[in-house]
Amino acid sequence: MTGQPLLPRRVEVLAGLSVAIDLGLGQPAEHMLRSAVIACRLADRLGLDRAQRATTYYATLLMWIGCHADSHEYARWFGDDIAVRRDAYLVDWSGIPYLRFLLGNVGRGEPLGYRVKTMATLFRDARGQLATLVHSHCMSAAALARHVGLGPDVERAIAFTYERFDGGGLPAGAAGDDIPIEMRVAQVADVAEVHHRTYGLDGAVAMAGSRRGGHFDPVVVDAFVADAESMLAVAGDDPWSDAITLAPDWEMALDDAGLDALVTAIGDFGDLKCPFSLGHSRNVATLAGAAAGQMGMSSAEVDIVRRAGHLHDIGRIGVSSQIWSKPAELTGAEWERVRMHPYLTDRVLMRIPGFGAVAAIARSHHEHLDGSGYPLGVGGAALGRSQRLVAAAVAYQSATEPRPYRDAFTDEDAAARLTRRADRGALDGDCVEAVLSAAGHKGARVRREDTLTPRETEILGLVARGMSNREIAARLVLSEKTVRNHVEHTYTKIGAVNRVGASLYALRNGLAAPDVGDGSL
Repeated sequence: MTGQPLLPRRVEVLAGLSVAIDLGLGQPAEHMLRSAVIACRLADRLGLDRAQRATTYYATLLMWIGCHADSHEYARWFGDDIAVRRDAYLVDWSGIPYLRFLLGNVGRGEPLGYRVKTMATLFRDARGQLATLVHSHCMSAAALARHVGLGPDVERAIAFTYERFDGGGLPAGAAGDDIPIEMRVAQVADVAEVHHRTYGLDGAVAMAGSRRGGHFDPVVVDAFVADAESMLAVAGDDPWSDAITLAPDWEMALDDAGLDALVTAIGDFGDLKCPFSLGHSRNVATLAGAAAGQMGMSSAEVDIVRRAGHLHDIGRIGVSSQIWSKPAELTGAEWERVRMHPYLTDRVLMRIPGFGAVAAIARSHHEHLDGSGYPLGVGGAALGRSQRLVAAAVAYQSATEPRPYRDAFTDEDAAARLTRRADRGALDGDCVEAVLSAAGHKGARVRREDTLTPRETEILGLVARGMSNREIAARLVLSEKTVRNHVEHTYTKIGAVNRVGASLYALRNGLAAPDVGDGSL
């Protein structure tokens, strides 16, 4: 690896986070991005100043950032938290329709006895119970907004996400101008986007009119209705690009430290989906990064492995907490949804420019060498060394954490479990030993019988990808003679006599997959 990969801009990473939030809301990808575009148009029509418009943009994009932090509580009352959040967009949370919605969704998907018991508990003090839930949500949202580096104005605005213009909202019952104008705009944009996509222009206008003065600020509704077609117009084929160009800081670049801080915060955000997994992504990143260093990977490869460790479970947000929290064996349908979460991780990360290599590793964190993993069941040569390493780190870290259906393993039992998986061919033995060594298990050592140096390993990978000595020399800024010497030494160490033999060796040992591409993290 020679050239420095191009880092994404800050807004691009935050836009990726908004796609993850969409998953937790049960909305299509880029719902929040489209809402931010609508909100900016409304802000312009209302004549908001530059600072207010900037706050409106991020308050809309990330207004539901706290939605999954309370998912386990949501699931306790409503069962499938994602389905309920999706359907809640179609109901004005006031009066009879609101009560009917609650009655129809309490304990959703649970046995009748559980639903009756939950209804009795909830309706003894419905507003108090929901206020506690919403208060927790708002506090979580504000803390998360601060954690990902948004300003105090955005943090303050999203604390009012559940409030209503008529004072009937939660948690404080704030009304009218006590709700920041940025949030009053965001509320209209968020719900109008869903109704426009579901019922068309007339549906969105009718919804806004019906909630005028209740849920929504009449001034904002009037501005929306006066030119709803322009407010909701799709400017191009790519909502992502449309939203990025409207960001107040769209040119703001990230350096490595800034990217790492943001990636760490997003990993923490994902872990909040399941209380028992808090800290999981940080620990996987630390383990995988340390193990990658022990295996002689380049600093650029170590960075990619570590970032993939932070982000590998972001797709968890798209699976209901009702499933993650189940203290019993999953049904076939539930298991299928669990198997989807690495795919959802990939959907989020692939939208972020330059994150291709991170996404390729992150989406493979449950794949196994013998093809017994998921979501695709790929194995063997299809899995590169970085993918095998993160899979081993995830398996070890997960074993040391409790789950609703089992207690946490001791470190020793987790290590033994990992070794058994390597022995039966599910995990890479070298990667398992590197992870165990990084986790502090004495006696664990990296087993590389071929004794390749880091440089020889790197060159072998490039040979396997079909590069000539001249091309390798140019890429690594070495002389062609030096590369030739490395290749000859490598062939001797691995017992290969030509490029085909060397390539097959690289494939068997996960050294050939292009973990790091040009300009890709």
